[in-house]
Amino acid sequence: MKFLLRRIGFYLIALFVAITVNFFIPRLMPGNVVDSLMAKYPTLKPQAQHALEILLGVGHNGSLIGQYFTYLHQLATGNLGIDPLQFPTPVISIIKAALPWTLVLVGTATVIAWVLGTLLGIFAAWRRGGFLDQILPGLSFIQATPYFFLALVLVWVLSIHFHLFPSQQGFSNGLAIGWNGPFIASALDHAILPALTIVVTSMAGWMLQMRNVMITTIGEDYVLAAQAKGLANRRVIFSYAARNAILPSLSGFALALGFVVSGTLLMEIVFNYPGIGTQLYTAVTSNDYPLTQAIFLVISVTVLVANIVADVIYVVSDPRARSKGE
Repeated sequence: MKFLLRRIGFYLIALFVAITVNFFIPRLMPGNVVDSLMAKYPTLKPQAQHALEILLGVGHNGSLIGQYFTYLHQLATGNLGIDPLQFPTPVISIIKAALPWTLVLVGTATVIAWVLGTLLGIFAAWRRGGFLDQILPGLSFIQATPYFFLALVLVWVLSIHFHLFPSQQGFSNGLAIGWNGPFIASALDHAILPALTIVVTSMAGWMLQMRNVMITTIGEDYVLAAQAKGLANRRVIFSYAARNAILPSLSGFALALGFVVSGTLLMEIVFNYPGIGTQLYTAVTSNDYPLTQAIFLVISVTVLVANIVADVIYVVSDPRARSKGE
């Protein structure tokens, strides 16, 4: 318990630092959203720039410290501001619209990649030198392939050449978003290529990690004793070897789920997928402070929560960790 309390205290400090950095970095960069609007609409008169700065609260309106405390007060009240590029849409509405796309796609693909990679890693270690173990170096090469490169390859082969799957957007034009058959079928069809990109590039990493830990665990005395008793291989594999070897993989999986919210930026750009990564790219390139800050805040909080979950899994699963924390 003391171990977890210390970790939670550390994460609270990390959250405060993340919030502070999140505020200052966009404002210390050259340009702002008003400059972007003036460039986007050249017909606007120069007098409009000052009016926009007052309306959107950017530029030279008030000191930076004053803006910082205003920002903290807004966070404390749950107000993430109004998006200037989609005025008067609240930032929270934009995030709510984009977040489910990323959570469903990246979250599902991450779970599939972890389950497949872990199972394949278990069998590759148990049958060391077999077929799975021999193809692992090739799979590791795929893991090192950047998301966007594999995405472009899949688009060219499966979409442009064979016309099997759509390559852009999250659903077909003209469909109403909702829980209806045509929209769900279209969304699933558009999600296949992005999901396949994530699964293929990340599955080998889970497989390699599980395989290496399993090889060490297989040589432990309790596994050898279980084999000597004549227990079935299936029971030895899952009840003795894999049960103890999976701990690092579980902790890594909890952290991976934390990064689900951030999406896979380049992958979403390649597929023009309407997720949080695409919104973040648009916000950063447009100097959209409120939306950029809100997305980074959501990502920071999610990653910190995932770290707490990983610590809880570690403490609950490993008695040695509990003894260290006492």
